[in-house]
Amino acid sequence: MYVCLCNGITDGQIREAIYEGCCSYREVRETLGVGSQCGKCACLAKQIVRETVSNMHTAHVGQVGVQTFTPATYAVA
Repeated sequence: MYVCLCNGITDGQIREAIYEGCCSYREVRETLGVGSQCGKCACLAKQIVRETVSNMHTAHVGQVGVQTFTPATYAVA
């Protein structure tokens, strides 16, 4: 879906910019130019950035495995 009509920027392009390393709305704006003309798209663009960064963080945390420690048992003679 088009987010920024002035610059023809889609939500997919915003997400892709985050996947490629942008970590904030400011970085996305500097990279893509979203919100740099009339500014009407800024709220939606910020929301997409927040959701995408949050989802990436959640996915990353979900990938971290919890290892269970099982002590070795020894027979006492």
